[in-house]
Amino acid sequence: ADRRVEALVRDRLLEAFPDHRIAGEEHGSVGEGSIYWSVDPIDGTRAFISGMPTWGILLGLVVDERPMVGIMHQPFTGETWYAAPGTGARLRIGSSEFVLRTRADATLADAVLYSTHPTMFQPPQMLERYQRLAGRCRLQRWGGDCYAFALVAQGTIDLMVDGSLMPYDILPLVPIIEGAGGVVTDLTGRTPLDGGTVIAAANPALHA
Repeated sequence: ADRRVEALVRDRLLEAFPDHRIAGEEHGSVGEGSIYWSVDPIDGTRAFISGMPTWGILLGLVVDERPMVGIMHQPFTGETWYAAPGTGARLRIGSSEFVLRTRADATLADAVLYSTHPTMFQPPQMLERYQRLAGRCRLQRWGGDCYAFALVAQGTIDLMVDGSLMPYDILPLVPIIEGAGGVVTDLTGRTPLDGGTVIAAANPALHA
């Protein structure tokens, strides 16, 4: 399923944007240049296998090392989160569309924190740091994959922190969260172009 979805997305992208590079999870990178599409055909493969609808199809456009367009589509629920310059961040369900806004007044003490799985935090010291963070939040839950990142943009989750991410796991989600008012960085405070440990927060003060 992973390979077939990516092959379909690649065919459509090459037809529409023959000069753009494509970097995907399953079939690697094709083309050259600073404009490229990041493709994760099924983010949350374990959720997909087990029937939990927290997986999604991720597609993002990066221009000169800046994520500009992001799409997260969940075919089973019919939800599509997306963002692009001039549109802001939006959620489409069927024929209805909603503007997305993060929780601008969220603080650490009342934050809802999600992460996919504790094994993603390596080495062990990273999990210890995460647990200290979780202890300062109102609520912590495991699970979610890309769906939880999308819920940060939707304003129902305030923090999503994951480790061991690949670039295609996060780059398509950056414009969606930022377009809704959130902040997404790696541990150095930079755009997570290389993946790694990523912090997505509802607002700049919470991120800090």
